[in-house]
Amino acid sequence: MASKEIWLEKYRPRTLDEVQGNEDALIKLRTIAEEGNVPNMILVGPPGIGKTSSVLCLARTLLADVFDSCALEMNASDERGIDVVREKIKSFAQKKVNLKPGLHKIIILDEADSLTEGAQQALRMIISDFADTTRFVLSCNDSSKLIDAIQSRCAILRFTKLTDEQILRRLEEIVEKENIKIDKGGKEALLFTCEGDMRQAINNLQATYTAFKLVNKENVLKVCDVPNVEVLQQVIAECVNGNFHAAQKKLYPLWEEGYTAYDLVNNLYKLIQTQDMDKQLQYEFMREMAFLKMKVLEGLPTFLQISGYLAKISSIANSKK
Repeated sequence: MASKEIWLEKYRPRTLDEVQGNEDALIKLRTIAEEGNVPNMILVGPPGIGKTSSVLCLARTLLADVFDSCALEMNASDERGIDVVREKIKSFAQKKVNLKPGLHKIIILDEADSLTEGAQQALRMIISDFADTTRFVLSCNDSSKLIDAIQSRCAILRFTKLTDEQILRRLEEIVEKENIKIDKGGKEALLFTCEGDMRQAINNLQATYTAFKLVNKENVLKVCDVPNVEVLQQVIAECVNGNFHAAQKKLYPLWEEGYTAYDLVNNLYKLIQTQDMDKQLQYEFMREMAFLKMKVLEGLPTFLQISGYLAKISSIANSKK
């Protein structure tokens, strides 16, 4: 019987050895753990790949029994103003604690790129003023949103999306421990919907099992509200054969069901990446998809734009015959 706890927290890694993927970054963190000297750091990468979990594991390893009193974790997207930096962060940095020689308090700021510029300027001063007692670890998706004065004070570790194999390894551990019924199609659907995001994969697994008690392809796609994958594959197949009108006719019902242009474009993109087709044609499809995504993100999320894309790639396919 699966537990009612949030699996994301229940199965969060407790040691660096339990963290999946990004081995280069983990090697550096293990070296820091062995030497005990933590620099100020910026961890950069997409969401759900283990940035915060990795630094929490590092902090637990170094601080051990005093972790709760000597480590502070905050989400900067929730509390992003200058007052939070001056009050919460500065007061923690000023706090007197008993630590072994060479150790420091650790402040972990998740989504630090959400901090306002004023808050970042205040944080820069705190990093400098409390360098003897406190270390700062900033986790963000885009380091370019951090001011240069902060970047120059920190070592930067870059994290990348996890591979399907790394995510599947973790999911299979959870499936075994929670005694979950899951089939091959369910695993493939979880990997398709998570896009290299371990957090999303685990949440989707728990949500699907909670709703249906069976994790298969159909149930995962229902929970994640993904456009019908079989229909999208048929649309791509029609375009490969140069049949624009047939492709448009198959896609339109999904638009009528209420899926946004971004939903359709994003899932078409993922399917084209894995489609078994001529590599040159695949490149052309991906190239035109890049232009379509740009138009959608710039404010033209219409079915007309998607139809234009289907017409273009169908024309390209016909020219290759």
